[in-house]
Amino acid sequence: MRQRPTRPNQPAQPPPPFNALSARRLRTALDMGPEHVAYGLRVSYGLPYITPDLVVAWERGQLSPSDSELAALAGVLWCSPGELIGKPRTLREHRIARGLAPEDIARSAGLELLAYLHMEEHNSWRGNDRQSAALAELLRLSLPDFISVTGREGKLTELLRSAANTRWQAYVRPVGKVVPLDRRLLEDSLQQLHQDYQGQMVASLSWGDGTAANESSDLGRDFLDRIVDHFWAAVQDNTE
Repeated sequence: MRQRPTRPNQPAQPPPPFNALSARRLRTALDMGPEHVAYGLRVSYGLPYITPDLVVAWERGQLSPSDSELAALAGVLWCSPGELIGKPRTLREHRIARGLAPEDIARSAGLELLAYLHMEEHNSWRGNDRQSAALAELLRLSLPDFISVTGREGKLTELLRSAANTRWQAYVRPVGKVVPLDRRLLEDSLQQLHQDYQGQMVASLSWGDGTAANESSDLGRDFLDRIVDHFWAAVQDNTE
């Protein structure tokens, strides 16, 4: 296989999380064989090194297509790039899922291309409020994804762990600076998070056998490890 080209002066990036099962399912639905997909990639997208064996390797999860290969594969399978990757985790993966080029993001957000590429390389968004709003609209980011992509999840995790362990009321304002939510919704969600954590700890300690303390510690660690997921679930509960 030939060396895949990279952007000038940009380090090679790992491929996005490829959904091999989805690729195989989409190909089958179109009544295409791996040889048909390989032919389409060679002829229509100028990828002469693509073979049926490489397509099969993608579908078995043995290899993952590069950004350009993924975009071409989506064209051959008549789907969006987002249907061929797992849940996007980074700024770059969200961009690829929407089938956009870095130039599209930079232009829409009013950024220099090199500045945007630096943010994407380090998965560290540094745009202002206006640029962040443009990013969220262009990538159609949910609020949880927006918080993750703009690098706020680490700070949010730290604040939520403290809110679950201590007085949640003291963290309404700090959390509100990270997550743009209605204050009442934020208060209800933090209170629920605190109650869920404390209730779980009390319940596990009341089992009364010799392993209760260890079980409580394990449950508490697991809850705190997934504290952001629990928070978004509480937000959803209190939104309905």
